Amino acid sequence: MKLYNLQHPDEQVTFAEAVKLGLGRNRGLFFPTEIPRMNDLTGLLRLPFVERSCHIIEAWIGSEIGREAARGLVEKAFDFPIKLVRVDARRSILELFHGPTLAFKDFGARFMAQCLREFAAGQQITILTATSGDTGAAVAHAFYGLPGIKVVVLYPEGKISQLQEKLFCTLGGNIHTVAVSADFDACQELVKKSFVDAELQQALHLNSANSINISRLLAQICYYFEAVAACDCSEPPVIAVPSGNFGNLTAGLLAQAMGLPVKRFIAATNCNDTVPRYLSSGVWSPNPTVATASNAMDVAAPSNWPRVEATLKAMDKPLRDLTGLSVSEDQTRESLRELHRLGYLAEPHAAVAACALQTSLQPGEQGIFLGTAHPAKFKESVEQTLALSIDLPAPLQAVSNRSVLSKRLADDFNRFKNFLLEEIAC
Repeated sequence: MKLYNLQHPDEQVTFAEAVKLGLGRNRGLFFPTEIPRMNDLTGLLRLPFVERSCHIIEAWIGSEIGREAARGLVEKAFDFPIKLVRVDARRSILELFHGPTLAFKDFGARFMAQCLREFAAGQQITILTATSGDTGAAVAHAFYGLPGIKVVVLYPEGKISQLQEKLFCTLGGNIHTVAVSADFDACQELVKKSFVDAELQQALHLNSANSINISRLLAQICYYFEAVAACDCSEPPVIAVPSGNFGNLTAGLLAQAMGLPVKRFIAATNCNDTVPRYLSSGVWSPNPTVATASNAMDVAAPSNWPRVEATLKAMDKPLRDLTGLSVSEDQTRESLRELHRLGYLAEPHAAVAACALQTSLQPGEQGIFLGTAHPAKFKESVEQTLALSIDLPAPLQAVSNRSVLSKRLADDFNRFKNFLLEEIAC
């Protein structure tokens, strides 16, 4: 597998190099030079999830690392279930929250951890990543206790749920968490500045586990095939993706480029609506980030957007083939209530996607929306909206009474750099 830097196409790397580097020159995202097409889609969709995923990953990287190694990565990473649940006559939810941290990012984080174990060859690595909630937990758990790897996770202080925070900020060991007195975009900017700082790169051998890392996206491609395989609709479904940094949508579009039959994708955002406005006006104009109940989507400047455009270009599809819809906080709450009346307990991110899907579906269409996190991870807001009590699943029960171990820092790169050099590099 060959990839190139979207900003500097002359920089080309292997998959292993892309995984270890994270970003290319001048923060450029790596993108495949070719997207493999899957043969015998009918037969492929009949396979169980893990077996099918092995074939998908082999198509991408089997020629580079070998078929058996590719299969081993999948089998070790995808050791938890995935479910498609009917919500009403026209909508189903793909539940992606049955992994160890109860969020879809378990797929990408665990796969990336297995990739780095395969490729690091004893080199000391520091994973540096920003999170608006779920990425932090998934990455922390995927890399916890792995020899030779330290993890530093930045998150916006006070802007994620307490249970989200406790899932990854109570581990200790090789996991270091930093609460930044700013929003997610500021955390992401601190990470980006760190990656282009020569002193930090030399001292820490930095790598990213955000969705900018190509290994995360390959893993996420697999569950879109499962969504279509499990769907009983006669025509290709419409898929609504709750979108923040747009890695999840990128993965869906890559699946479509591989041949997966999807009628169209809906990029569902909350009021951080840079992309829906861009798709409507053609003007890219991020506003300041606004805090919402769907906090993992509180991103004003999504870093994966260039990959979305590159994937559409590779398919010879115009941007207008992508539907962008913004959902307000009132609409999110009403969507939660509607889903509950239908007998389904959801959380704000799924509610955003469900609302966008309901708004967009045309007569005769069937749709799927992604359930990216367990409702209990957003216990406070869900309970308040629905006037009910949610039982905590085992992973959250285990951390609910633990103390948060995070370092607290201002949004200041020099202070953050000193922290990394003094406390992480040693």
